[in-house]
Amino acid sequence: MSPDSFTPLSRRAMAKRIAEDIQDGWYVNLGIGIPTLVADALPDSKDIFLHSENGILGFGPAPDPDHVDPWLINAGKQHVTLRPGASFFHHADSFAMIRGGHLDLCILGAFEVSSGGDIANWSTSAQDMAPAVGGAMDLAVGAKRVWVATEHTTREGAPKLVEQCHYPLTAPGVVSRIYTNLAVIDVENGHFVVRDMVSGLTPEGLQKLTGAKLYFRENVNA
Repeated sequence: MSPDSFTPLSRRAMAKRIAEDIQDGWYVNLGIGIPTLVADALPDSKDIFLHSENGILGFGPAPDPDHVDPWLINAGKQHVTLRPGASFFHHADSFAMIRGGHLDLCILGAFEVSSGGDIANWSTSAQDMAPAVGGAMDLAVGAKRVWVATEHTTREGAPKLVEQCHYPLTAPGVVSRIYTNLAVIDVENGHFVVRDMVSGLTPEGLQKLTGAKLYFRENVNA
């Protein structure tokens, strides 16, 4: 295998990698897209409480097609299951949990993340017809930690990890870690610090696919 021969992680593999780092006992909100797959990857050995903006605490993985309850959906309108002890509550109470700082972690998708931890995940231009930033704005500033799950580049190959976001921000300076299909990267003191990479990818190769300078931990897997 040549130094630049590597296989990007699938979305489900990304979700599994994220699930490994979520600590036992955390209250976690999963954003739309790749983050929702984390619910299917959480091990039974961990007691993790999943929260949804539409008023659920304690939901589980997606149901089998033959066991779908049409009344059980998350904020992304996807069908979910319930874990023992799950609860329902008013939409306003759900956002009180978010704004009150009661979530240990929120995992969001993103169009761009800056080296300063800014996140842009709701609109790609001022001409978009997206109605508003939505609940991601509350989650980004209300959760104790914000992680991002996204592909490393766009379909056209443009970097999503940049020095400065070009799209409208969801929140400034909130992201502490990014999981892509190529690497796990911490945001520290205005820098991207690589902690893990897919096998076969070189630091030089990863840097070419990133729109800001990367720093590498000594023990980074490559």
